[in-house]
Amino acid sequence: MSQVVLCGYYGYGNAGDEALLATLLEQLPPHVSPVVLSGNPTATAARYGVATCDRRQGQKVLRTLQQSQAFIWGGGSLIQDVTSWRSPLYYLGLMTLAQRFGCRTIAWAQGIGPLRSPLYRWWTRVLLRRCLAVTVRDSGSAALLQQWGIPHQQGADPVWLMSARSVLPPKDKAPIAVCLRPHRHLTGDRWQLLKTALHQWQEQSGVHLLLLPFQPQQDLPLAEDLYGALRPEQTQLVSCEDPREMKGLLATTAGAIAMRLHALIMAASVGCRCFALSYDPKVSYLMADTGMAGVELAALPPDPTALIHQWQHTFAAPVPNYQPYLQSAAVHKAVLNLL
Repeated sequence: MSQVVLCGYYGYGNAGDEALLATLLEQLPPHVSPVVLSGNPTATAARYGVATCDRRQGQKVLRTLQQSQAFIWGGGSLIQDVTSWRSPLYYLGLMTLAQRFGCRTIAWAQGIGPLRSPLYRWWTRVLLRRCLAVTVRDSGSAALLQQWGIPHQQGADPVWLMSARSVLPPKDKAPIAVCLRPHRHLTGDRWQLLKTALHQWQEQSGVHLLLLPFQPQQDLPLAEDLYGALRPEQTQLVSCEDPREMKGLLATTAGAIAMRLHALIMAASVGCRCFALSYDPKVSYLMADTGMAGVELAALPPDPTALIHQWQHTFAAPVPNYQPYLQSAAVHKAVLNLL
């Protein structure tokens, strides 16, 4: 067996990153023995039945890298310095160590950038050139790597192919899922606008809403505040930790209104109509790549009625054909056979 270290933002309760981990574990070749670097190694080991290492314990991480034959940057927007300068320092540092220890390295399903720091841009280029394979999940990242002259493959986000776990359907008619997160672009005025629009939509059409916090530590207070502004008989709030169950829940809905990238991908992959509220380039790339309906959060229409009309149009339209993206996502699985 070949031991491979899986490195991502795992173990922090973010359903999107957990979905990337679940998908990566499903796609690894059978001869590979994974060790997951996790912020909550006990929970990760229990959920997925894999070996883990606490990503915050430097000596243990170092020993794990020395004992491994391969290393995977396991998906997501790991290499960007917009939210924090510390985050890319951590991931770039681990990739550097892995390569110095002789590990075969793969950058898997990455969203590269934005990178404002010249040092981080240089460091990223150096490391990616030494990788066995590089795959990216969006056209923006592909364009950046093409500009840098780095060989790569582009495919749709691998979570398009993650398996779903069946869950009990809602008692009433199929709801619209709502997946929101705090962000500086979700100002007080815009938050009030969304609450007003969703409440009016319920009053006017009787729509049922299913509130799904994707990262409960961040999203749950927002979902609870929204729940208090909506009609309780038409609203349900559900929090679950397993991304495969989250995808199963989305399969019971009639569609999704979401900020989080993987809420949109999971919903689309099970045949839902989707309306994106983009707060980040990765969501805008998804909208551009798939033609998914939505609006930039910073450009929300000021009138709740205009927003309701957009939702009604989206959820009355035929379900888009997302089959090409399911096929495209197989690119990331294929490169794992190089391990």
